[in-house]
Amino acid sequence: MDKGQRRLNGIQTSGREFRDLSEPVYEMAASINVEVPMRDGTTLLADIYRPEGVGAAPALVSFSPYPRQIQNTRAPLGFVEAGSSDFFVPRGYVHVIVNARGTGGSGGTWSLLDSTERNDLHDTIEWVAAQRWCAGAVGMLGISYFAMAQLAAAVTAPRALKAVFPFGTNESVFDVVWHNGLLSESFIGPWIAAVGGLGSKDDGFWRGRALRILTGILSAAPVHRRLAHLNGEAMASALKSVMRARHPQEPFGRLWRQATIEHPVHDDFWADRDVTKALAQVRIPVYLGCDWDNSIMHLPGTFSTWEALRHNPNVRMTLLPPGGLNWPWESMHIEALAWYDHWLKGRDTGIIDGPPIRYHLPGADDWRTAAEWPPAESAIVDYALRADGVLAREEGEPGTRAYLFQPPYVESLPNANPPDLPDRLIWETEPFSSALEFAGHLELALDATITTSDTAWITVLYDVAPDGTGTPITGGWLRAALREIDESSSTPGHPVLPRTTPTLVHAGEPTTYRIPLVANARRLRVGHRLRLVLTSSDRIDDAPTILGFRHGQFGAASVNTVGSSSRLRLPVLGEGDGTRP
Repeated sequence: MDKGQRRLNGIQTSGREFRDLSEPVYEMAASINVEVPMRDGTTLLADIYRPEGVGAAPALVSFSPYPRQIQNTRAPLGFVEAGSSDFFVPRGYVHVIVNARGTGGSGGTWSLLDSTERNDLHDTIEWVAAQRWCAGAVGMLGISYFAMAQLAAAVTAPRALKAVFPFGTNESVFDVVWHNGLLSESFIGPWIAAVGGLGSKDDGFWRGRALRILTGILSAAPVHRRLAHLNGEAMASALKSVMRARHPQEPFGRLWRQATIEHPVHDDFWADRDVTKALAQVRIPVYLGCDWDNSIMHLPGTFSTWEALRHNPNVRMTLLPPGGLNWPWESMHIEALAWYDHWLKGRDTGIIDGPPIRYHLPGADDWRTAAEWPPAESAIVDYALRADGVLAREEGEPGTRAYLFQPPYVESLPNANPPDLPDRLIWETEPFSSALEFAGHLELALDATITTSDTAWITVLYDVAPDGTGTPITGGWLRAALREIDESSSTPGHPVLPRTTPTLVHAGEPTTYRIPLVANARRLRVGHRLRLVLTSSDRIDDAPTILGFRHGQFGAASVNTVGSSSRLRLPVLGEGDGTRP
């Protein structure tokens, strides 16, 4: 197979037609364990892959705490996210994969995307630009942590950084760990433990014979094809196994304690790891994107970053179909090539043609475009949470429904009958007689009472097929005590929740909660239904979850009662509401 021509897994473009893309004409040379000096004397380590026979080329930097040595193994892990060197380097780019301080042999102490790490990113990019093999123009590459590092670098404004491609990103680390006051427990603990466990392996282990053999196996075309559809669920299961590895208390145990116990609201600890406000100063081109089923982690960050970059005319955003991001990350490489060929090489590739937003509409299986988000043609339509369990445009007879939240440490009376209340509430529409399409921000406006002073609200929205199979579309989460709204910034369907001022609820007092569901898009086909599930724990049997992620148990036992005046606010496209022939 020719240079740079192996088959890549995953969707590669947003449906655009490209032209004048760089061809794979170069062999690849590697330099490992290269020292990169920081301003405070700390040295980071990098592996550098260069196109042979090129005096100087644009560079793409991938930066994270994950072992740089595994980034080209093609292993189906949620840590192999730097992008494929053997795709970009033959096309005339230098790929620089750097370990954050305190990881992978780099000096210093890992600090999780704080101001120290932002300084390191700035220094790394300027160092890369000054090397003889770099033409002076630098971009960045990689998803998830690698993408968050791109935003962190952009706000420091290194002169050499000309464009970024932060696919699957978040501008606030707090929002990854805490979902409107609820701890993303099944992610953050295993993830930090896994970073520490992987970091305990030395360079000899990662570059040993066993890993070389594994890379060869994973590179075989039949094996590689079988990995094409692994997504975030593969990442979560990988974390559970890696977390068993021993890891040092410093800094990994300390960071876990700080993130999950000591700082449950957005305080100074988290402000140091939040670049939202600083994004207002970013002027370089930014290409955002995510897949629709990643609403538990990177999809909300993609939209909040889009909003923070409204001032920037050179921002693009693509929303992929569910499963559009795969592990190891190889998707959207052609799109990234078109982006960097345009901004780093000056080629007219067509990447900036047309509206700035492209989104795949699941159910319709086609690409749509928009000039803004939500799309201008969407309008909020309210669906009532009726007392009879139907989700409908009309409220019908007013009434209430109730469920019981019972933490696992609260025991029922011995030999007693099961509780006479369910552990969740479910509403469903009637089957749609015509298709319904929606795209934008969703909201659950919940009128409810609780019998305690605080509780968790957890909701998941499903697309239900005629055979009863439910596919999660999106979800929403809220700690009741963090219910206050920033009215000056909120819009219908898109409430903005302050994250710093818990206010306990008066037990039994009717209260309105505006619970944001992560923005999404869908075409509900004829015969399908919408199902809304509401509970206070996603650790119960057959719990409503997104990609299997669960939150920490929260709150005391409570009877939670929901009024039929509650509404699901749906951003419907066009005139159809699913009920007209």
